[in-house]
This record gives sequence, structure tokens and C-alpha cells, in this order.
Amino acid sequence: MKGMNRRSGGSLLMWTLAIQLLLCWSGIYTTDSTDSTKNCKLYSDSESERKVLKRLEPLAQRNFTVDIKNNDEDYTYVFQLCGDALGVPGAGVVQVDNKKKEKKTTIIGTYNATQAYGGSDWVMLIYRNGETYDGHCSKEKRRAMVMISCNKNMDGSKLMSVLEDRERDTDCFYLFELDSGAVCPALQSQLSTGSIILIIGLCVVAVYLIGGFLYQRLIVGAKGMEQFPNYAFWVEVGNLTADGCDFVCRSRSREEAPAYRGVATEPLEEEPEERDDHLLPM
Repeated sequence: MKGMNRRSGGSLLMWTLAIQLLLCWSGIYTTDSTDSTKNCKLYSDSESERKVLKRLEPLAQRNFTVDIKNNDEDYTYVFQLCGDALGVPGAGVVQVDNKKKEKKTTIIGTYNATQAYGGSDWVMLIYRNGETYDGHCSKEKRRAMVMISCNKNMDGSKLMSVLEDRERDTDCFYLFELDSGAVCPALQSQLSTGSIILIIGLCVVAVYLIGGFLYQRLIVGAKGMEQFPNYAFWVEVGNLTADGCDFVCRSRSREEAPAYRGVATEPLEEEPEERDDHLLPM
């Protein structure tokens, strides 16, 4: 029965380790396969621009909207990072005219022609190749520019429309702003080298104690203090340490000479008892 318990305990430990490894590998593959920024096609392929897009990964697969209303206009703008804004294929930014009954949708920029520039706490995202203007800007294609700034208190849920610059012959654009914590610089670690070494050491000790305890408990079948890993070794180390400390740190020997030099250390011999029986009168 004891042997069966040991085998079942060992099997349980092996299954636990196998499941942990499987979860670890699945997490790695999931992280690699969910990079939605790869859907963006750069206008001119560049490794630096691809790294800038990678910083915006937390904003992917989300629609950001802003409404613009005045006397003559009633528009809704929808922006999505490297995805179909409002479900329009290839559109990164779209404009919806709410005054028309059919709510006409105009593509402002496509993510198939993307440019991305960034600094320490900002990113400028440009979507090109939108629909052509009807009578402005020499009937060139529309272009959307989204300025994403660092704001640790925002999750990027509020899109703001700044302006539509179409009073020129060329290079017209729509400008938007978006606050997000995704572009904020990463906080530098405040841990020193000694702290890191200490943390690693504590982790190693914890793994040693927990793993050793499980091995002694489930496989060896130990009970009580014998469940402690390498119990006999550590007991011997403790005894040797105590003996060494006693030898090094004790200030005087156990058989120290008396303070007065004139007194001998040897025990005094007992003098023979003098008997005066012969002096008594008979």
C-alpha cells in the first residue's frame, strides 16, 4: 500500500509539471499570434516604423469614435488601429454623414498605406489613400493623421477631432488626437544588482524547500521533520556550525587558571588526622 501511494504521488507530481509546461508554451504562442499591428501595411516598409506600430498593440481591435455637430455638418468619425473601422474593409478611418438618410460613409484613410512616427511619449499615425475629394485639394486622395499622446490616466477611449485642413491645393489632411497610456515610456526598474541577486536566491530557496517537501512527502513517504529536504545533512551542518561558533567565539577556556598566581591549581592533599588518644589518662 505504501509503494502504491509513492507511485501515485510521483505520477501526480509529473502530471502537474507537464500541465504547467503546456500552459507556459501555449501562453507564448498566444502572445506571438495576436499581433494585430501586422495587418497594417506600411507605405514604405521600415523596421523602425514597425516597432512604432508594435507600441500601439494595446489599442488594436477597438473602434474609437468622435461626433462633430454644427449648423451645417453632422459627422461621426470612426478610427481603428490596423483594422476595419466600422466594418468597412481596408478602412482605418471613416466619416459618416448623419444628415443624409442613407448615412453616407466616406473612407478617410486606409491601413493598407500606413505611416508611423514616434517619440518617447507620442506616436503620429498616418493613414493614406482615402477616397478622393469632390472639389477640394485638386481632387487628391484623403489622408488621416492621428496624434496619439501619453496619458497614463486614459485607456485610449476618447478620440478628438482637431481640424480638417482642405483649404490648400495639395497635402490636405484630417487631424485627430487620442490620449492613451500605451505610448507612455516604460518605468525603469529601481532594483539594484544586490536586490536582484537576493530575489533570485530567495526564489531558489523556495523552490528547493517546496520541491523537496513534495518529493519527501509524496514519493519517499516521509513524516514529521523527515519531510524537510536533506534533513540529516542540515542537522549535521547545524551541529558543526554550533561547535565552530563555540570554539571561535568563546572568550576563555573552560578550565581557566585562578586569578591569584600563588594558589596552586592541583587539589590539596588531605592531611592525616592527628589522633591524641595516647595523651588521655588510662
